[in-house]
Amino acid sequence: MHNYTEKRVNCPHCGHSIGITLDASNGSQDFYDDCPACCRAIHLDMKVDELNDQINLSIDADDEQIF
Repeated sequence: MHNYTEKRVNCPHCGHSIGITLDASNGSQDFYDDCPACCRAIHLDMKVDELNDQINLSIDADDEQIF
């Protein structure tokens, strides 16, 4: 499996297209990055599927309340 993967995502706040480099060497990760256009936090949830040699990335605005 390649440890580094380039992904393009759209900011959930303003829609700006962002290039992100994902590092899968530490397995699945949950992290935040700031949009370079609107400076708001983007929640990124990366799941590493080593069996199928895939990285699944989901993004959200992280402004939903979970109870």
